[in-house]
Amino acid sequence: MTPVEIKLKRTDSILQELIPEGISQLNDARLHELDVIEVKTARGRDDAKVYLDPHHYSEKEKNFFLKQLRKARPVIEDYCLKDQGWFRCPKLSFEFDDQIQKSKTIEDLFKQISKESSDES
Repeated sequence: MTPVEIKLKRTDSILQELIPEGISQLNDARLHELDVIEVKTARGRDDAKVYLDPHHYSEKEKNFFLKQLRKARPVIEDYCLKDQGWFRCPKLSFEFDDQIQKSKTIEDLFKQISKESSDES
């Protein structure tokens, strides 16, 4: 692993700890229930994608959460800056992670195929 990759991984892990803390400092208690699954920092550390756990939220709820997080982004970034003493914080963008749901769907399909093939035998 190169030193640049190590720095990115370190930044990702720091942000993964700090962002939930920053969200918990917000006045909107509905946002406190959001879970951060992963943070991916861009190579230049200018941008970072924050992946959130979708739980069983409806699309309307997801859109509401994303809208609120976009509004609160400067506050969360400022929290990270002050905590770490960084010169600048990556610009955060939030999105719900659909990979969990996709993998669950694929697993269900495999189970269905397995069941159908065992029924044919």
